[in-house]
Amino acid sequence: MAKGRMKTGYPGVYYYEQSRAGGSGTEKVFYIVFKQGGKVYEEPAGRQYRDNMTAAKASRIRADRIEGRKEAPGAARERKNAEKVAQANRPTIARLWEWYLEANPGLKGIVTDKNRFAKHLEPVFGQKLPTEIDPMSVDRFRVMMGKTHAPATVANALELLRRIVNFGVNRGLCDAPRFKIRLPKVDNLKTEDLSPEQLRSLLAALDAADNQAVADIMLMALHTGMRRGEILRLCWADLDFRTGFILIRTPKGGRSERIPMNPQARALLEGLVRTSDFVFPGRDGGQRVELRRAVRRICDAAGLPQDFRGLHGLRHAYASMLASSGEVDLYAIQKLLTHKSSAMTQRYAHLRDDALAKASAVAGRIVQQVQDMNCTGVPHSAIARHPAESTIKSG
Repeated sequence: MAKGRMKTGYPGVYYYEQSRAGGSGTEKVFYIVFKQGGKVYEEPAGRQYRDNMTAAKASRIRADRIEGRKEAPGAARERKNAEKVAQANRPTIARLWEWYLEANPGLKGIVTDKNRFAKHLEPVFGQKLPTEIDPMSVDRFRVMMGKTHAPATVANALELLRRIVNFGVNRGLCDAPRFKIRLPKVDNLKTEDLSPEQLRSLLAALDAADNQAVADIMLMALHTGMRRGEILRLCWADLDFRTGFILIRTPKGGRSERIPMNPQARALLEGLVRTSDFVFPGRDGGQRVELRRAVRRICDAAGLPQDFRGLHGLRHAYASMLASSGEVDLYAIQKLLTHKSSAMTQRYAHLRDDALAKASAVAGRIVQQVQDMNCTGVPHSAIARHPAESTIKSG
C-alpha cells in the first residue's frame, strides 16, 4: 500500500491509499485543499468505493468550496462559534446593563435600579439594541406602564433606560438611537403636612404602638426631618452627644452632612438601648431594611390619609412646621434637610410666606383698629396700652 499523499490530475485534489471500508484490499480516500475566507482548509471528499468518489467529483466539491456555494465544515464551525460570541456580546440593553453594573459596583441606589430593571425594562427592552428602540416602542411602554403605576415610577424607569443607553454610547459600546428618550414631566412637589389634630392623633398612635422600634424611627423622622435611608443607616458612632450634632453619611445630596440634635431627638436617642452598631437595627443586629407595613399600620391607627407617605411624609411635616412657623428662613430649612440646592426647599416657600403674611396682617389690624377708634371717639390711650391683646382677641 502506497504511503503519503498522492497527487491527482486535478489541482488541489489528493488521495491516500487506505484499507477498504467494509471489504478486503485498499481504496483511495480523496481529500481537497482550498482557501476560503483567507484561510487554507484540507477536507476529506469521500472514499473510492464506499462513497463512489472520484478525483473529478472531488474537484467539483473543491470548486463549490472556493466559490462559496458550500461552506467548509471547519469554516462552518468557526462561523457558528463566532456568531455565538458575537451574540453574547451584542450590545443589547440587557448586556449594556451588565456592563453598567460592572463599571458602577458601589453606585448609590443600585438595589432599587436592579429591581426597576428586572421588573420593568428587561421584559420589554432587554434583548433590543439601542438602535432598535424607536419612539413608538417607548410611547407604548410609557402608556402601558402608566395604567398600573404612578407617573413618577414610569419616569424613573425611562430615566434608567436613558442612563443605560448613554453609558453604552459614551463608552463606544453601541450606536446611539436615532432619537432622544424624553422623560414625562412629573409634578413631584407633593408636600405633606399635619394639622394640629392629626399630629396629636399620630403622637398618641406612636405611644400606643405595638412595634415601639418602628415608632421610635417615625419619631426620629418627625424630630429631625431625616430621610428613611439616613435613619436606617445611622450608627452610634455618628452621634455626638457632646456637641449635639448628628452626622449623616452619604445623604441623597452626596456629601456627608451634620445636623443639630434638638432636645426631643436627644431624649429619644438617649432612651434607646444599644444592641448593635446601628441605632435602629434589624432583628439580626444588622441594618434594618423593611418597615413599610409597620409604618402604615401606625398611620392608619392615627387616622392619617391613605396617601400620606409614612416616613417621607413625616420629613415633609417637619419642614412644613418649620416653614409655617415664620421663625425659620428657607436657607436654614435647606441645611436641616440637607438639600443640595435650594430648588427642593422652595416647595415650602408658600408656607413661610403665609406665616409672614399673617404676621404682617397683625400690624395692619392694629392700625385699622386705631382708625376705627378715632371714628367712634374711643380714647387712643386704651388702644395704645393693649393693642396686641385686642388684636389677638379679635383675631
